Formats: sequence, C-alpha cells, structure tokens
Amino acid sequence: MDNFQSIKLLDMFRTVFVKMGVDYDIMRQILRVKLTMDQRRVPTIFTQSNSKKKEGNQFLKSLWLYALFGLILIPFILLGEHYLFQMSIVFGIAMFIIMTSMISDFSSVLLDIRDKPILQTKPVDRKTISASKFVHVLIYLFFLTAAIMTIPLIVSLFVQGFLFFLLFLVEMIFLNLLIIVMTAMMYWVILRFFDGEKLMDLINYVQILLSLGTIIGYQLVIRSFEFLDLNIEITMSWWQFLLPPMWYAAPFEWLLNGNGNVYILIHSGLAFVIPVICMFLYIKMLPSFERNLQKLSNQKMSKKNRNQTNVLEKWICRSKEERTFFRFAKVMMKQEREFKLKVYPSLGLAIILPFLLFYNEFRYRTVEEITSGHLYLVIYVCLIVIPTIIMMLKFSGTYKGAWIYRVTPLQQMAPIYKGTLKAFLVKLFLPIFVIVSLVFGVIFSTSIIPHLVVVFLSSLIYTVICYLSLEKALPFSESFRAGQQGEGLAIFVMILLIGPFVGLHYLSSLLPFGVYVYLVILFFVNYLMWNDRIFNRGRI
Repeated sequence: MDNFQSIKLLDMFRTVFVKMGVDYDIMRQILRVKLTMDQRRVPTIFTQSNSKKKEGNQFLKSLWLYALFGLILIPFILLGEHYLFQMSIVFGIAMFIIMTSMISDFSSVLLDIRDKPILQTKPVDRKTISASKFVHVLIYLFFLTAAIMTIPLIVSLFVQGFLFFLLFLVEMIFLNLLIIVMTAMMYWVILRFFDGEKLMDLINYVQILLSLGTIIGYQLVIRSFEFLDLNIEITMSWWQFLLPPMWYAAPFEWLLNGNGNVYILIHSGLAFVIPVICMFLYIKMLPSFERNLQKLSNQKMSKKNRNQTNVLEKWICRSKEERTFFRFAKVMMKQEREFKLKVYPSLGLAIILPFLLFYNEFRYRTVEEITSGHLYLVIYVCLIVIPTIIMMLKFSGTYKGAWIYRVTPLQQMAPIYKGTLKAFLVKLFLPIFVIVSLVFGVIFSTSIIPHLVVVFLSSLIYTVICYLSLEKALPFSESFRAGQQGEGLAIFVMILLIGPFVGLHYLSSLLPFGVYVYLVILFFVNYLMWNDRIFNRGRI
C-alpha cells in the first residue's frame, strides 16, 4: 500500500518522466522504499528534541519549526515598495535556511551509495536511479520550502497584490532548482578530482565553508544598502552579480516599480537563466556523477602516527592517563566527520562575529577613538562556542566503541574529562582565540596583552563551569541520533554567563592596576577549578 501523498501527486507527471526515458514504475518503487526509510531519520533542526525513539517521519513533524523561520520574512514584505532591498533580504534569508538545511540533511541523500549493490544487480537503468535520487531530494525540498514560505506568500497576496504573489511563487521554484543543482554540481566537482578518505574529508570541509559562506553572503547583501534618513539607497556594482538574492529581487523592482536600469535587467535575467543552464548541466553530468560516487566505497584508512606525545602535552597534562585521553580526544575530533560538520561552523562564526561587531564602529569612529575605549571586550564573543562544543563532546558516530571505558584500569574519572576538555581547548578553541587576538593586537597595540591573558584565563574557568552545568556523559559515548536531549535552554543560560566575566573585566580596567590584580585572582581560581576533585564525578 502507498501511504505517501507526495508519490500520488507525482503520478500526475508520469507522462513527463516516461518521455524523459525514465522507467516510472521502478522509480516509484525506489522512492517508496527511500521515503519509508526516511521515517527513521531525524533532521538537524530537530536534534534538540527528546532522545526517545518516535514513530513517523520526523522531518515532516519538524516543519512547524521551519514555519517559525518564515515569520521572520513578513516584516520585510510589509516594508513598502523598496522591492530591491526588501526582497534581497527575503531571498537571502530563505536561501540561507534552505541551503543550510540542504547541506545538513540532504547531502547524505545526494551522496548515498548504499542502494548501489542492490539496484546494480537488477535490470534498472542508470537514468531511472538518478531520477529517483533527484526527485527524492526535490520532494523534501518542496515540503521544506512550503513550510517556510506559505505564510509569507499569503501575506504578500493580501498586502502587495496578486502580481507580487505570483512572481514570488515562480521565483521560489527557480531558487529551489538553483539550490539543489548547485549543491549537486559542487559535489560533482569534488568527486571528479578526489577519492576515498580524502574525498569525504573535503566534502565535510566544503559543507562547513558553504554554511559560513551563506552567512557571509547574507551580510554582503545587507551591506549593499545604505539607510539615509528614511530612504533606502543602493549603488549598483559588478560584484553584486555574484549575489543570487539580488537576482531574485530585481524582477520585483523591474516589473512593479518600472525600474529599467541595465543592472536590474541583467539581474532579472540571471534569476531565470542561471537555474535553467545549471539544470541542463546537471542532466549532462549525471552519468559521470553516478560513476564517481563509487569512489566513496573505496576509502583507505590513513596511517596515523601513534607517537604524538610532545612537550605541550606533558606540560598541560599531569598524568600519563590524562595525556592518553588528551591524544584520544584530539584524534576523535580530527576524524569524526559528523562532529566536525556540527561544530566547525560555530568555530567559524566565533572568528567572524567579533569583526562584524567592529564593522559599524570603524565606519563611524576613528581608530584612535576605538582604541581608547573598551571595545576589545567584544573578544568575549569567542566564548559562545564553548558550551555548544562541550555538549557535543559526548556524541560520536562510533559511539558503540564506548565499551573501552569499562575495561580501562582507571580508578578516577578526572583523567578522562580533563584530557578531553584540554584537547578541545588546544585543538579547537585556542587557534580561534590566537587568530582573533593577533588582529586585536594590531588594532589596540601591545597594551591589550594583559587583557587578552585575562580573557583566556576567564575562558578556562568558563569551560569548567560549562562542564559542571551541562549533562555529563563519557566523551564520544552517545549517538548523534539521540539528539541533544533538550540542552538548548542550558546552553542559552551558559552563554548568558559570559556577561558577568565581561562585567568583571570592565570593572577591573577602571581601577589602577586592576587588570593585573584580576589576572592574579583568575590564576588562583583556575588552580582551584581544574582540581581532580572537581572532575571525579560521573560514571564508567
């Protein structure tokens, strides 16, 4: 029996698929199996829910969360008739949400090779397999887009009129085509030149960079506009042709405001021409794409150097057991692709956010005015990654190997937790802090060095506080599919605790030698906080 309305709706286009040379009946059966298996998959946005196993398709149950994101778009639709501005923001936000969901939830579908051993031994042609994969992703992309855009579309119909609504609807279809084809083409380029383990690592880093790129691109869209009094002005430049949100905003400016500027016309053309071109290229590259997917099954285990003990490890880890778990955690954080995919984007944001906060200040104040103030305190923004990553340290794709903890001859828990937290600080947090500190040092000169030491010592204390406050489990011992067990609120509270550190730092800077006194106090508090007795809690 078929319980999927999406497949029944797809039956209306049976003739189209047949004319394309696709065996529709077989494609239909493949899709039915894929959609049945999808009922077991938990989407990224739903990972903060309860860890108990739930019945039904969790992606469909999570759509109401995406609908909440759609509410963000409504104020921009109500803004008036500044179409180029308001619709650039609307499409920028929509593209960000859809693209990040596409990366986090659907890359496994585009790159799935688990069905190959079954389908390749059956009389199923390659075009039918490729079509089933494309339609599979398209079905979920339809539900995702519908959840986000339905309310904004209804609002646009009543506020801006039918022509606005119709143009909005058509452009969302073209935007979805662009997103899915560009994602597939990006993976095809990677598959064309790399293979095995290196390929999977590279795909992981591209997913991370693309997540950050959508955020940075959204910022670029905003920076294209200037607010002067109550007027919104824009200076058209060639680099704006690289911003898809502006492509899709341009037709509104052209058709509804009558703006026939050559830049507007070119942007409007790109909105419809580029997705069509990409679609044809995608169809052409499908056979090559499917052939190169086979490389994913030819992974080679890379040789690791077991002798990684160095002076740094001996200096920061007191015992041999702690150094062992320090090295173990470093290797796990390096090899766990799913861990990197969930954590690394937040690391990138920790680097970008301090400089975004600086941006407006540099536009309206001189360097001398900035360096004479306390704006260096924005470096505390880097600390927002600490609670999130500490919470993620208990998850692993190879969590079933956690039985190793039960056979280790350990009398205390401290070496496990301390070694893991120190590995996180050295491998993930310290590089971010050093990069941001170097830039701040150039801006504020050497006078900022004591303040940077204070921030770093504060981050060490903050790490222990987060460890004690969040739910504890052995490192890398739980499945990612278990979710994050409702710890979103706890993480939010932990982020708020950064405020007192900022306040104490600010107050100490107002007193003569106050920063140096505060620095000594932080040294002493760190000595107490990183004591083994603090970490000897939990279970093996």
